[in-house]
Amino acid sequence: MLFLLSGIQQLSAQTQSNTPREKEKKEKPDYSTLPKNPRKATILSAIIPGAGQIYNGKAWKVPILYAGFMTDIYFIGYNNKRYQTFRDALFAFDDGETNQFPSLNRNALVRNVDYWRQNRDLTILLLLGIYALNLVDANVDAHLSGFDISDDLALKFEPNLGSFSANSTSYGLTLKLQFK
Repeated sequence: MLFLLSGIQQLSAQTQSNTPREKEKKEKPDYSTLPKNPRKATILSAIIPGAGQIYNGKAWKVPILYAGFMTDIYFIGYNNKRYQTFRDALFAFDDGETNQFPSLNRNALVRNVDYWRQNRDLTILLLLGIYALNLVDANVDAHLSGFDISDDLALKFEPNLGSFSANSTSYGLTLKLQFK
């Protein structure tokens, strides 16, 4: 019994002696075998959106990325402009002054203010989503840079004629993966 307790005590002392730095060194992934470094691609894209895609050799993605940014920024401005217009009209209505929308009552003005503010806020979130997609794309593309895409692989759809018994036949498609 004493031998068992001393063994457990020594085992717990050994596990406690591992410092967090030793665990971090053991758990750190090794990217040296990949042609592109995922960390570098992500950092480049975080600093300048699209730089990670260029680093990965996928420069054709950069115009698409910037088109997304520019379109979203345009709609942020458009929604904010409409929000400001209806907000000013609501303030003018509350002060008893004439506004740009004389046919709208207060409830309609409030609905429009809320609608355009919500649209503006959602387009801001979409901008953050495009930025995050930029980072994820650069990272995943760098991870897949070492993936083997050779002509030795073939994926084919072929018709299939089979029979379950002497009286029945079945028709179908077969998906074949061939390694040459």
